[in-house]
Amino acid sequence: MQLRPDSVVTPDDLARGKRALVKDAAWASLVGALYGGVILVGFALELGAKPFIIGLLAAIPFFAQFAQLPAVALVERLRQRRKIAIVAVGVSRTIIFALAAVPFLGTPSLQVAALVFAQLLITMTGSIGGLAVNSWIHQLLAKEPLGDLFSRRLFWSTVLASLGATLAGQMVEHWPLAERVYAYSVTFALAGVAGIVSTYYLSTVPEPAMATAPVPVLAMVRAPFRDVNFRRVIVFMGSWNVASNIAAPFITVYLMRQMGYALGTVTTLWVTSQVANALTMYSWGRVSDRLSNKAILAVALPAYFSCLIALPFSSIPVQHALTLPIIYLIHFVMGAASGGIGLATGNLGLKLAPQGQGTAYLANVSLVGSLCGGAAAMAGGALADWFEARELAVFLNWSSSERSAGLTVLQFRHWEFLFALSFALGFYVMHALSRVREGREHSERQVIQEFAAEAVRGLDQLSPIEGLRAAILVPFGRLAERRRQRRT
Repeated sequence: MQLRPDSVVTPDDLARGKRALVKDAAWASLVGALYGGVILVGFALELGAKPFIIGLLAAIPFFAQFAQLPAVALVERLRQRRKIAIVAVGVSRTIIFALAAVPFLGTPSLQVAALVFAQLLITMTGSIGGLAVNSWIHQLLAKEPLGDLFSRRLFWSTVLASLGATLAGQMVEHWPLAERVYAYSVTFALAGVAGIVSTYYLSTVPEPAMATAPVPVLAMVRAPFRDVNFRRVIVFMGSWNVASNIAAPFITVYLMRQMGYALGTVTTLWVTSQVANALTMYSWGRVSDRLSNKAILAVALPAYFSCLIALPFSSIPVQHALTLPIIYLIHFVMGAASGGIGLATGNLGLKLAPQGQGTAYLANVSLVGSLCGGAAAMAGGALADWFEARELAVFLNWSSSERSAGLTVLQFRHWEFLFALSFALGFYVMHALSRVREGREHSERQVIQEFAAEAVRGLDQLSPIEGLRAAILVPFGRLAERRRQRRT
């Protein structure tokens, strides 16, 4: 296995590397689906973890990003990013495989402690590998269009993650109740195997030699903050991580503990979100290449925060027959919005970082975002304990001599307060985004029109049914014609 930098990267090498990046991302997402997210939270709840521990598990990956500070010096000194990445990622995924032994440890408190410690080691080594990969890919793809490649990566990542999460959720739910904790051992072992496959594909991606001379680490860390526009990117990413992570890590806990849904149902909700992500990713990628990442964020961010605040309203005044279908719809829209946000935020840093300085610039974005996201996750866990015995409700009451009727307008309990707080913080996120300069500005309406056009074009390619295309295209055509007539 050749891990040293390549002296020459030919167009054929680059094409092969792009295909390998897609495969690596797909298998890596399977690792995350079998080990993290819903499965990790479900395992922690099975062990009896409290809300603060859930918040801590969500915060650790963010705080572990500070391992990138010594990693910057390591990359600049060794100048072999592929070797650093493969070793670090390999260690991380070996520890994931070792998580299968946690249910066999003594008491539940010891198991929780082992889980927290393993999460710390996994995320720290993964953070070091991630920094090396970011710098490596930033140089490799410096002159390549990113939207189409990243959309394919995210599409296939979503497909494998959805399949893995669905199978894992169903396996855990149908495992004998008394021994359910051991079902997680199987999912962690499978995650470790998928990690080996992902690491292999990553090792086949070509690495160009680092062109710039080593720079003192302190000067590298300071440089992005002296760049006015990139400093605005850092502020935006920090605010986005605060607003999203004060609530997002607890959606699974909310659905399982407060709403009472089983892990299998919660997993299908997560999969619904991932399917929406996959269905819209190609369209987001094409729009990103034609317009701008900032324009996509101006549309996707409000949609995401609106979905968070919509969750508490799905069960007003109490859970009813339409509650679960509404939650599925919310997850679908949230997944579509998350796809645009993930694609645009990743591209934004890569696009605005100066060529040859990607290591430092992207590390600063990651570190600031991680500090903010980790603090927000821990704050969310602490706030959840405080909100547990509190409730806010607003009623409308109509009384007459004949009858009296009431209507619940607003009702927040326990975890739902976090969703409201995240929605409120979203307004500052939009303000921070407005200050970033990416180039030519595009309106939200133009993004929506381009996105709709891409969605219809995708349907046109996939569906041979003329009636279905006509049913969608004709109403849009009539609306456009009416708008033109009114303007005339």
